[in-house]
Amino acid sequence: MEDCIEMKPNVTPFQFHVSEDVLENITNRVATYPWHEMPDDGGWDYGTNMEYMQELCAYWVKDFDWRAQEKRLNSFSHFKAPVDGIDMHFICEKGSGDNPMPLMISHGWPGSVAEFINLIEPLAHPERFGGDIQDAFTVIAPSLPGFGFSGRPPRPFGPRKMASVINSLMTKTLGYDNYLAQGGDWGGAVCSWLGYEHAPACSAIHINVLTMRHPDGPRTPEEKAWDAQFDRDQVMQNGYRTQQATRPQTLSYAMMDSPVGLAAWIVEKFHDWSDVAVGDIEAVHSKDELLTNIMIYITTRTFNSASWIYYGRREEGGRILSPEGKRVEVPTGCAVFPAEMLNWPPRSYAERIYNIQHWTEMPRGGHFAAMEQPDLLLKDIRAFARTLR
Repeated sequence: MEDCIEMKPNVTPFQFHVSEDVLENITNRVATYPWHEMPDDGGWDYGTNMEYMQELCAYWVKDFDWRAQEKRLNSFSHFKAPVDGIDMHFICEKGSGDNPMPLMISHGWPGSVAEFINLIEPLAHPERFGGDIQDAFTVIAPSLPGFGFSGRPPRPFGPRKMASVINSLMTKTLGYDNYLAQGGDWGGAVCSWLGYEHAPACSAIHINVLTMRHPDGPRTPEEKAWDAQFDRDQVMQNGYRTQQATRPQTLSYAMMDSPVGLAAWIVEKFHDWSDVAVGDIEAVHSKDELLTNIMIYITTRTFNSASWIYYGRREEGGRILSPEGKRVEVPTGCAVFPAEMLNWPPRSYAERIYNIQHWTEMPRGGHFAAMEQPDLLLKDIRAFARTLR
């Protein structure tokens, strides 16, 4: 991978290495987990299926090769820099050609920069994958504050505050006059705030989730039907969200102590939020991919500080972008995946929040688009960016 940083002040190369002692401790704790009885007929209805967790943990102990995944992660150009008081981590891959567009891609929870392993190189070097070099991006993929390889904020930050930090990274630290921002999950919320409060530096956004709300609520019958269905669909999803938005510290004692418990908490989301049949999580997520993401949380000891984002958003005012009804005015592209667990509203509703210039309804895919359907997401980002070049 190509280094895209030109000796900027305070930016230092970074590589992540887990000690053998830490790896041995994790393996032992997984191997000796005290499995307890679960209902035989629960399937995935009560949460993460025990039969699958036992299968995953057996693989974790016997076959999972962290060193191979660590090497793959470290094959990218990683950096750290102090940004607004936070030790920010980011991957930076210089794009091909004479004028690659700066592109910031942002993950969410329970994700990490590992979500973008299959996206970064094709985005930066399309000609290596049968594409047009004119579509090249210089890709910057930060770990959100408090997540993974980034330092934690002094107290819970929501996506609005995180957007300010990331804009500082892109403009003050890396020196970009303007850039395109892309994100799913919390990354979609961060991008929304970037487009709303940090234009013209953030010149456009591309999102594959809609997390924001208009203060006036739904208007048309179609919008009202969507709103009611959204509330029904979220009933079984709200438990983790409420806990992490109100008492993340209490939850963290168990999560920081138990690798299996943390894994189960995260695996449930990758199963329930992906476009897969019940019980078929590996249709789109391999054990290696799941465990690599899980291990980032465990080995960086960031489950607690990553969950703070829910607390931070509650303090920032929740989902409402603008109490006055203002919208994101920078050009906005939307990749609408059909199994997104945060159900997309009708376009008429979304257009009251964003200046939508690009809207693609995908044939398949769910919440973790960069992992589930990287080719579809890649093509859509490129298509939107062509309208901006």
